[in-house]
Amino acid sequence: MIIRRARVKDIEDINRLLEQVLEIHHNGRPDIFKGNTKKYTDEQLISIINDDNRPIFAAVEDGRVLGYAFCVFQQHLNDNILTDIKTLYIDDLCVDEDMRGKHIGAALYEHVIEFAKREGCYNVTLNVWACNESALRFYEKCGLKPLKIGMEKIL
Repeated sequence: MIIRRARVKDIEDINRLLEQVLEIHHNGRPDIFKGNTKKYTDEQLISIINDDNRPIFAAVEDGRVLGYAFCVFQQHLNDNILTDIKTLYIDDLCVDEDMRGKHIGAALYEHVIEFAKREGCYNVTLNVWACNESALRFYEKCGLKPLKIGMEKIL
């Protein structure tokens, strides 16, 4: 397995994995997440793949994408209250449901960490939905700690 930047030819596999993530979120919070839809159009994916400020890393074996990490650089320059630290935000990390437990997610995460270090980032952040307990356990195992907690009251 290699981990590299995603390419346009990976879109079919990326879409398959995006569907798996959407299903987890839809099953956990159908009040928030629609089912049977796409997070991105193919045109949006092409744009993201070509955007150096939004790198996507793909774990690939035999030409097949086994997992991905969508990332976004964030920085609040000259903000009134926030420091100018450079952050790499993991917007989405997924491993094919048939390939879980083979340390692909951990390899993707470590690749992102090393990339962020090379790019001069202060930290790597992400959000995890409370309904996705397996993802929460995975991120805790990787050493991530809560940064902030989102709360809600459904009316």
